[in-house]
Amino acid sequence: MEYQPVVVKKHARPSTSKHSSESRYWRQFKHPVFVKEYAPVTSVHFSPSKPHRYAVTAATRVQIYAPRTQKVTKTISRFKDVARSGCIRGDGKLVIAGDDTGLIQVFDIHSRAILRTLDSHKQPVHVTKFSNLDHTQVISCSDDTTVKLWDVPSQSCIHTFTDHSDYVRSGQVSTINPHLILTGAYDATMRLFDSRTGECEMVMGGSTGEGGSKHTAPVEQVLMFPSGTVALSTAGPILRVWDLVAGGRCTRALSNHQKTVTALAFDSSASRLLTGGLDQMVKVYDVSTYKVVHTMRYPAPILCLAVSSDETHIAAGMSDGTLSVRRRQPKASEPAVNDQFVSGALRTSNYESFLSGMLPTVGQGRVRDKTKSKPLGDVDEFRVESRRKKRLREYDRMLKGFKYSAALDSVLRKQVPPTTTFSLIQELIHRDGLRTALTGRDDVLLEPILRLLMKYVADPRFGEMVCDIAGVVIEMYTPVLGQSPLIDTLFVRLQKKVAAELRFQTELVKTKGALDMLLASASLSAVA
Repeated sequence: MEYQPVVVKKHARPSTSKHSSESRYWRQFKHPVFVKEYAPVTSVHFSPSKPHRYAVTAATRVQIYAPRTQKVTKTISRFKDVARSGCIRGDGKLVIAGDDTGLIQVFDIHSRAILRTLDSHKQPVHVTKFSNLDHTQVISCSDDTTVKLWDVPSQSCIHTFTDHSDYVRSGQVSTINPHLILTGAYDATMRLFDSRTGECEMVMGGSTGEGGSKHTAPVEQVLMFPSGTVALSTAGPILRVWDLVAGGRCTRALSNHQKTVTALAFDSSASRLLTGGLDQMVKVYDVSTYKVVHTMRYPAPILCLAVSSDETHIAAGMSDGTLSVRRRQPKASEPAVNDQFVSGALRTSNYESFLSGMLPTVGQGRVRDKTKSKPLGDVDEFRVESRRKKRLREYDRMLKGFKYSAALDSVLRKQVPPTTTFSLIQELIHRDGLRTALTGRDDVLLEPILRLLMKYVADPRFGEMVCDIAGVVIEMYTPVLGQSPLIDTLFVRLQKKVAAELRFQTELVKTKGALDMLLASASLSAVA
C-alpha cells in the first residue's frame, strides 16, 4: 500500500483588519523627506503646471523646491518681515507673497526680480492667491479685516471688501467664476463676495449665519469645490460642509480631529479631501460620504498641507519648522512613445517602420517563452505519459521509515508553522507513536517541546491537544525533574501560563454571567 502523506489541518484564521484599497493607495505615499526650517512653515503651494515645483514659506523667505530632488532651486528673501502665503501662478512663471508689514510682492520665479508691489494693507497679509481664471488678478486677505482684489498689471486695487470684523486668515477665488471670492475670518463667519457688485452676497456661520449652523470658533480655513456649488470651512476641530446653491445651508458638521483643523486640500480630482490639524494628524475623506478612509500621523502640529496636481507628492508644513514631503511612485503604465522620438522618426527615413508599428518595440527587449514546446509525432502514434511523483517532505520521509522521534524533531524548527507541527503530532497519536517520539530525550531535545507547549497552551486552536501532550510529558519526565535547571524553569513557566489562562477563563465566565443577567432583565422589561 502506498504511503499517504500527513494531511495538514487548516484552522480558521482570526479576522485581521486588512487595509482597504483606499488605504493601500494612500500608504504608497511613503519615505517622507524631512526638511528643517528655522521657523514654522506657514504655507506650501504646488504649481499647477509641470514640473509641479512647490513654494514653501517660512520666516522671511519663500523657497522654490524641485519635486524630483526635493532640493531648493530658488530662494526669495526680499521681505522686511515674516513672509506669508507664497503662491505660484497657474503657468508657473510668477510667485506672489505677502508679509507681516502688509506689503504684497509679485516675483518672477526664474530671476526672482520684484515685478509688482501692492502696498495698501496696514497689518499682516496672511493670504495672497492668483485667480485661476484671470491670471492678472490676485486676492489678499489681511489682519486689518479687509479683503482686496487687485489688478496686477496696473498695481491697483479693484475692490476692497470690509464686511469682516476680525482677522481674515483664509480665502480663495472661485474656480468657475472669477468674480466670486470666498473668505473666512476670526469673526467666526465665512463670506462669499461678488466683485461685480462689490457686496457680500452670502454669510455662513457666525451669530447671524444662515442655514441654522453657527461657528463657535474662528474660521481657520475655507475651500471651495471646483464645481463652485459647495464650500468647506474649519472652525476649531469641526469641519463643515456648506451648500452655496441652497443659500449657504450647512449640510454636514464633522468632528474627526481632536484639535483645531488648520489645513484643507483636495486631490487632483477633488474626490478626496485631506485635512490637517494641530493634533498632528492628516485625515483623508471620501467626499461622496465624508467618511475617513485613511489617516496619516506626523511628528508635529500641522499648519499647512498641499497635494501635487499629478498626485505624486504630499507636502505638509509643521509648527516646529519641519517640512515633510511624502512621495508616491506612479505605476508604470503601458509603454508610450515619446513625442520627440516619434517626431524624429517622422522626419527621417524610418516613416515606414513607424507606420508598421515597429517603433514602440525599440529598446524594450524580448521576453523568452518559458513553456516547453510539445513534441510533434505521427497522428496514430501512441504516446506513454509519465507522471512525476511528488517529493515527500522531510517529516513524511521520517514517518514512512517509522522514525517517529526524528519526524517530531523536524517539525519543531522555528520556520515550521504550528498547523504542520500539531498535524504531525495528531498523526503520531493515531499511530500510537507519541510516547515513542518523546522517549529518551535529554534536556537539549526536550526544551523545544516544552517551549512549543508553553507557546500554544492558550491558543484555542491547539489548547486541547497541548494539554494531552503536556500530560504525557509530565508523566514520562517527572522522575528526572531537578536534574536540569533549564527544564525545571520551563516546567514552572508552563505551570504559571496554565494558571494565568485558568484565571482569565474564570473572569470570562463571570463576565458572561453578568451579561446574561443584564440581557435577561432588558428583555423582561421590554416585554413588560
